Amino acid sequence: MPGRPRKCSFCGAEIPYGTGMLFVKNDGTMLWFCSSKCRKNYLKLGRNPAKLKWTKAYRAS
Repeated sequence: MPGRPRKCSFCGAEIPYGTGMLFVKNDGTMLWFCSSKCRKNYLKLGRNPAKLKWTKAYRAS
């Protein structure tokens, strides 16, 4: 039974049920990622999604 739709914490894309990665920070914040590309850009590289053309944050600004 699918839950509510989730959005990627980095690019803003909708994540289909049964896919994606959940990352829980030490403070309890839950971050959902649609791909390893988004996870690495957010966590490892520390990039700002508003500066990357393929994210919804860029298109909104």
